[in-house]
This record gives sequence, C-alpha cells and structure tokens, in this order.
Amino acid sequence: MNPPFDATADAPATAAERFPLQFARTRRFSLGVPRQFTVSPDGERVLFLRGTSGTDPVSRLWLYEDGTERLLADPLGPGFADDAPGEAPPEERDRRERARETSSGVVSYATDASARLVAFALQGVLWVLRTEGGAPLRVATAGPVVDPRPSPDGSLIAYVSRGALRTVRTDGTDDRPLAGPDGEHVTYGLSDYVAQESIGRSRGYWWSPRGDALLVARVDTAQVSKRYIADPANPERPPRVVAYPAAGTANARVSLHLMRLSGERTEVRLPGEAGEGHPEDVWTDRAFEYVVAAGWDGNGPLVTVQTRDQRSVHVLEVDEASGAVRTLRRTQDPAWVALRPGTPLRLGSGALVVPARPGGDTQGLEIGGVTTPPGLEVREVIGAADGRVFFTAGEEPTEIHVWSYAADDPDDGFLRVSGAPGVHTAAVGGPTVVLDSRTPDGHTVTVLRAGVPTGSVAVLTEEPLVTPRPLALSLGERDLRSRLYLPSWHRPGDGPLPVLLSPYAGHGMQVVLEVRAWWVAVAQWFAEQGFAVLVTDGRGTPGRGEAWEKSVHGDRLTAVLEDQIDALHAAAARYPDLDLTRVAMRGWSFSGYLAAAAVLRHPEVFHAAVAGAAPADRRLYDTHWEERFLGHPDVLPGNYTRNSLLDEASALTRPLMLVHGLADDNVAVAHTLRLSAALLAAGRPHTVLPLSGAGHLVGQEQTASSLLLLERDFLRKSLDL
Repeated sequence: MNPPFDATADAPATAAERFPLQFARTRRFSLGVPRQFTVSPDGERVLFLRGTSGTDPVSRLWLYEDGTERLLADPLGPGFADDAPGEAPPEERDRRERARETSSGVVSYATDASARLVAFALQGVLWVLRTEGGAPLRVATAGPVVDPRPSPDGSLIAYVSRGALRTVRTDGTDDRPLAGPDGEHVTYGLSDYVAQESIGRSRGYWWSPRGDALLVARVDTAQVSKRYIADPANPERPPRVVAYPAAGTANARVSLHLMRLSGERTEVRLPGEAGEGHPEDVWTDRAFEYVVAAGWDGNGPLVTVQTRDQRSVHVLEVDEASGAVRTLRRTQDPAWVALRPGTPLRLGSGALVVPARPGGDTQGLEIGGVTTPPGLEVREVIGAADGRVFFTAGEEPTEIHVWSYAADDPDDGFLRVSGAPGVHTAAVGGPTVVLDSRTPDGHTVTVLRAGVPTGSVAVLTEEPLVTPRPLALSLGERDLRSRLYLPSWHRPGDGPLPVLLSPYAGHGMQVVLEVRAWWVAVAQWFAEQGFAVLVTDGRGTPGRGEAWEKSVHGDRLTAVLEDQIDALHAAAARYPDLDLTRVAMRGWSFSGYLAAAAVLRHPEVFHAAVAGAAPADRRLYDTHWEERFLGHPDVLPGNYTRNSLLDEASALTRPLMLVHGLADDNVAVAHTLRLSAALLAAGRPHTVLPLSGAGHLVGQEQTASSLLLLERDFLRKSLDL
C-alpha cells in the first residue's frame, strides 16, 4: 500500500494537501455560486446574487437579460465604497446566522411585482435601483434597515427598524411607522427564532397585491427563556441575548395583523386550538402555537398554522376586512404533519396546491384536486408560472428533479423538466425557467424559454483539488443508499484500510445524492488520507416515503445507528479491504451527536469518533424541532433520557474528540460542556476542542482549514494509521 502524502508524493497528493485551505477559502465551495434567482413575470429579466470568483466573499447583485449578465450593485464599487463602513443591525446578523450565510455584501434583496425596482440593505443602510439602468440610490431612513421590501407598484419600501415596521417612499420622503415598537420584547415584521431555524419561515410581513396594506407578524418573546452567548476570548464584550425556546418551555407569542397604509389595523382571528379529528397520544397539545406559512395573493391573505404537538395543520383564508378566518384545509397525522416548503400555494383560480398522500407511502402533492403519481416523492413547490405549477420531486431518493403540471390543462399531465441525474431546482416567471442543476459533473444554471435552452448564468465556484470517486452502493436488506470513497492510489488487495463513516443521517437532509457537493469532496479528501470513507442515508432521512422518514419518532438513535452498522458490514462483505477492526465516525450537528453515540453505545463496532457541535442533551434543543420527535419532556421524560448522551458517559472506552463553536446559538456549547463534564465525572478521558468565535457554521478561514487537519490527525492516531 502506498503511504499517503509523503515527501515523495506526486502532484495529486500535493493538491490534496492544499485542499483544506481551499475548502475554507471558498466557504465550502459556496462562493461564486449564483443564487436567489428572481424571474420577472414576463420572463424577460432574471435577478440573482453572486460574487466575482470562487474565492470572492462579497456578494453582488446581477441581472441576466437578452442572453447577457450585467452587474447592478457592487458593494465595493463607487458610491457604496464611499460610505463609512458600518455594522449590520443585530436582527440582520441573527437572520444571516439562521440562513448560514457565508458571504458579505448584498446577501438578500426584494423586488416590486414587475421585478423592475430592487431594494436591499447594506450594513443597515437602504438602497434601491431600477433594472433598466442607473446607479443605485441611497434612501434616507429613520433607523437601521432590516428586510426591506418594495410595494407591488414600487412606490414605497417597507422595512423593519428597531422592532418597528415602517414605510418610506423611494425618494426618502414620508418615512413613518406602521406598527411598534411595543416594548423591548416585541417586534413587528420579523420572524421568531423557531420560525427561522426549525420551521423555515424567514419572513415576517407580506404586501397586499394592491399595495395598500400589509399582513404583519407581531412577535412577543417576553415569556421565552433567554440565552446569553458570550465571547470568552474577548471578555470585555457584552453577551448576545437570544430568546431561545428550549423543548418544554414557552414559545414566542405570534399574532398576525392586517395593517392598512391609511392607519387602520385589524388582528387576524387565528384559531386557538384544533378541534375534532386531532390525533390523541400520551402527550397532546391542540394549541395553534406556530404560524408556519403566510402570504397575500389575488384571493386575499392565506395563513397556515400548526399545533404545539405538530399533529394538526390548518390552512386558513383570511377576510381582509374583518380578520375572520375560514379553514380551507385540515391535515392530521399521529406522529407529526410534515411541512412541505412552498406550500400552500393558491392559484389564480383559487385552487390550492397542498401536501397529499397519493397512495402507498409516498409524500406527494394535491394540485387543484389532482394528486401527483404514487412513487413520486415531492420535496418542494417552486411556484406557478405560465399556467403551470413547478415543483421538485424524485422517484429515486438519490435524485431530485424539477417537474411541472399544467393546472389549466390536466390532460397535459406531469412533465419532468430536468434531465441528467442529479439534484435540480428552479426559479420561474412567465415562459422562463432558470434551471439550477448540480450533478456528479458539476454545477450549471441554464435559462430555458418555452422549454428551450436560450442561455446560461455563469457558475464561478472553484473546482475541488481532489477529484471525487464515489462508488454508488445499495446496501443491506433495506437497500441503504450509500457512497464509498477509496483512496485514488489504492488497488484491491493492496492491504486493509481503516474505515471512516461520515454521514449526516438526520432528519431533513441527505448526503447520498447524485451530486458533486462540498461534502463529497471532503469525503474524498479523507479517503486520500488513507481511509475508506462510507457515507449512508438511513432511516429518518428524506426521500424514501413517510414511514421511512417518521421511523425515528420517539427514538432518534436506535434505528439510525443500526442502519450505519448494517451498511458498514454489508460494504465490508463486498470490499474485503475494509478493516472492521479500525472503524471511526465523524460528524457535525446531528451526525456529531450520532458519532458520539456510536462510540458510547457500540464500542465493539466503532473505535474512535469526532463529534462536532453535538446536541448531546436533547432537552436543550428548541421546541418545534425536538418535540416533533420526542414530545414534551415533562410528559415523556423517558424519551429525552434515552436520546440524550449524558447518562451514558461512563460507557466511553474509545477515543472521542468533542468540537464546538463557542458562539453557536443553534446547538449551544452547553451540550458539549455538559457531556464533557459527565465524561470527566466518570473518569473517562476525552479531547475537547473549543472554537473561539465560531457559530454553528465554522466560517473563519484558518479555523475551518485547520479543523480538517486536526480531525485527520486525531483519527489517524486513534486508529493507528
């Protein structure tokens, strides 16, 4: 067997040694990637964000029109650069943390209905521009700006400042408050922590199509427990306060209000709790505590609410004059009602696009009474344009394709828009589809008009310095979708390879896909260090039906670990060079939790682990996410005890490295500190690596680069490589 990366190694080995720095410098190969596409209703203009290269951390606003790209807003250019540098408001910094934003500059924007006027904020300053030409204009406001959004006709800009929702004309005149502030714990126009982090609703207000009123969220966090995120490396700085509703504690109080520009205000009369048909269990909570979706279309405001126990979801039509609601759709489930991104969508006819069970175990859609075919697992609704509804779905869990359905012509059936195996999504407007495609060969963005390719948007991300060589596998009796990465220099029979499991394996995310993503490159890099790297999506991950995804209800570890072990043994039976006497697992967030559980529960299988940002004490995680799986901790304490790792600390007999960012407000560093304290109390040696200033996503270049090397060295030493 060739020694990996010694002084006599060839050029590919040298490139692989440079990979950690490239991985960090490119922010996980996210820089230079076009994103946040907006297609104008006539399909003529496409707006998007992107830097100028695969290492440029400053995001800029671009326009694609008539087959060419044009730069609209450069934060480093004239006008912008002349301003004194400032700091984004705290609410904006929180929003970026929730979105795992890795760049600076223009990181979000909004347009009027025709996509001709664009508004965005830079360091709390409001800017507007018109796509037909002209320089961006700075708009004076009463305070630092968060989430600015033009009215449909482009005459006004709404924005949030210091907890109040305000409007201002595009020339900077008539800046006035619509609502708030009502006190230090109340905001208007922003979403709460749980909505952003666990539900996926990042917005807190929506314009009426006429531009004369807004639907506005009022969030009161007075009863929510507070967390204080300090920076131990800079003790002179005050801690950041986060209203964080841990499992079993009070949620933010969210109400919705119809606010007219004339000054009238009407509260939406949201239902208090679910009634007949709500599934009962040991723990039942019928109260509608979650506003999971909202909007305002040509038929009026539309709101979706979910109960605290997540077993009922109601889609509500709102009367804009009185605030009264009428239930259009009720959905119940004995485990939890899954929330499908992009739903509900209401078409111009009033027909709804909502999640449905088309037959068997498939999670599909109902589009105006017509359901998607059984076996077509729907992931997200993209939108409607030119008489068609667009959504992403797959018949094979390792592929996600763009599909469309002609709501006005059901005989046209369901059509697949994307072709090559991979992960595809899109943005739509008029006859134009911007097809965003990630395949094993790379990343492309193709502009289609009436189904015909007419151009492309450049993807400027760097090519990884290692070339991924995954072997696609389906393992064990459950056909576990897996990928095996072997060193490029290894040949069958060269000798045994220690095995590194590098899954995610948690709810809501897949890593075994027909795609060349950052985690694929990282897996190959670890393989080039001398490991056989196995990645498996087991039970609880998306894409394989409802029963598969909900098999972790009440127990987040047993089935998931069982699938990882089954995949390991099945792969070793097929590839004898895999050395089952030297097996490790690494991971971050859920997979960090899984890695720690692996060495605690199955030391006969796993011989070392690196656990990054591991949520070891499930009671510390947020309400909506954790109660979905384990229920209320006061009613079902056994679920939390069985799924937390603190009481198992005395079982540790293998090397374990715990890594955590000290500024992480998603998985608090308290998880790792409590686990470390339990290990210390039990007399179990372990390694703790604190990352100063790092959040849940490690963004600092040198830290991210060095972390990969430190993980490698720990695993090599632990497995005698």
